[in-house]
Amino acid sequence: MLIRLMAALGVVLTVPACATVTRGTNTAWEVTSTPPGARVETSNGFQCRATPCSIRMPRRSEFVATLTLEGHQPATVTVTNRVATEGGVAMAGNVILGGIIGAGVDAGTGAMLDLTPNPAHVELRPQD
Repeated sequence: MLIRLMAALGVVLTVPACATVTRGTNTAWEVTSTPPGARVETSNGFQCRATPCSIRMPRRSEFVATLTLEGHQPATVTVTNRVATEGGVAMAGNVILGGIIGAGVDAGTGAMLDLTPNPAHVELRPQD
C-alpha cells in the first residue's frame, strides 16, 4: 500500500508545470526590417546589432523595440504576449490532472505565453 501511495505521489509531482517543462520560460523573438541591417534596442534592455536577428526573451515580456538605421527614420514595434495554443493545452492538462501548483507555476513563469508579433517585421522609411 505504501509503495502504491509513493508511486502515485511521484506521478503527481511530475505533472505540475507542464508548459514550464515542455516550452520553457524563454523564447526567441525574431525581427526583420526592410532594408536589413537595422540596430534593435528594446525597452527591457535587450539589443541586437543588425536585422535580421533573434533575441532570447522571457515569454512574459512586454516591450517596445526601436529600430535605427543610418539614413532612415527610427521605427518602433510594440511587443506583447498572449496565451499560446500549446500553453493553453498545457494549462488545461494541469487543471484536468489536478496540478493546481503546476498551473500556478506556468502562469507565474509565463511558460504558457508567446510573444506577439513574432516574428516582427518593420519597414524603415528613408529620412527626408
